[in-house]
Amino acid sequence: MIDRVTAPTLTGTRHGFLGRQGGVSTGIYASLNCGLGSADDAAAVVENRARAVAAVAPGAALVTLHQVHSPTVVTVTEAFPDADRPRADGMVTDRPGLALAILAADCAPILFADIEAGVIGAAHAGWRPALHGVLPATVDAMVALGARRERIAAAVGPTIGRRSYEVDEGFHDRFLADDEAHERFFASGRAGHHQFDLEGFIVQRLADAGLTRIAALGLDTYAAPERWFSYRRTTHAGEPDYGRQISMIALPA
Repeated sequence: MIDRVTAPTLTGTRHGFLGRQGGVSTGIYASLNCGLGSADDAAAVVENRARAVAAVAPGAALVTLHQVHSPTVVTVTEAFPDADRPRADGMVTDRPGLALAILAADCAPILFADIEAGVIGAAHAGWRPALHGVLPATVDAMVALGARRERIAAAVGPTIGRRSYEVDEGFHDRFLADDEAHERFFASGRAGHHQFDLEGFIVQRLADAGLTRIAALGLDTYAAPERWFSYRRTTHAGEPDYGRQISMIALPA
């Protein structure tokens, strides 16, 4: 059975943050691996992606990106072949038949909606795109389609939690060079290290972009191996690859 988490801020859309259960992949990819970039069996990934769409937005055309940890955002007017996915980390649309989806395995998927305007968005925010502007860029692209900043709601899906996200001094210093106020997103760790609150940082970035309706689900991908894929957990376990969970939003049919 597919594990689907929804957010109250996105009521009125077809959306879901899906876990790793309910697919056909096996081994380290078990079971709902939706990552085209993984080394999983391609036919299994295609089937998993079809199951994900059926669970969230039946009949919609799935749209995903070639995610590159960038601040780049695209406006989607029609579905494109998987082989032609744009290199970007955010997307927006006002087309009801499209299901915008983000793949992640520790980075945060963020879903957006202005129901009144009929505009939705989705973004992939690891620390790089979050720091470098993918979130305000996604909001700006929604506004360009007719959304109003004060009406846009957002939800931050499963991502690595602060207790699981150890970073070094160089990482810490990079954030403080951008703004010393970012210190509040770091907690003390072992010598020479810190624990980084990616989810909290993203929520602040969304608020800075003018959003007031933000849900943070507080789901730590690293800490629940039976429920979520995690790049960092896979790395620590010495596994050769990892699956990706999918998060999706579509306008009402």
